[in-house]
Amino acid sequence: MSPKDQVKIILADDHAMVRRGIKKILQEKPELIVTDEASDGQELLDKLETVTPDLVIVDISMPRMGGLEAAAQIKCLHPGVKILILTMHRDKEFLEKAMEIGVDGYILKEKMDVDLPRAMEYIFAGKTYTSPLLR
Repeated sequence: MSPKDQVKIILADDHAMVRRGIKKILQEKPELIVTDEASDGQELLDKLETVTPDLVIVDISMPRMGGLEAAAQIKCLHPGVKILILTMHRDKEFLEKAMEIGVDGYILKEKMDVDLPRAMEYIFAGKTYTSPLLR
């Protein structure tokens, strides 16, 4: 990710306060632009019908459609879109399912202030990032 590149991001989390926190962290890097937000997986998929971001940051537990189901559909319909899971779930089964789907990163909300910037660097360098707490 070179400094001149703009990275367009859509956030999907059912809690507005979490979305605000993510935006605050991302604002530290001016090339990271949050272009839209969704409060559930279905709303995220609806938004992807009209715009194609570089990255979606998705929570797992959301109403209507959860993040893993949305991620699986995004990988099929928009294979070029990077997916970062941001969740409270430490269970290995969630991580394993996310990796089976082909997400680009999986981080925990409790450490998002540290892990989110690192995950972005890894993902846009073509690597997969997993929170150190899960390794």
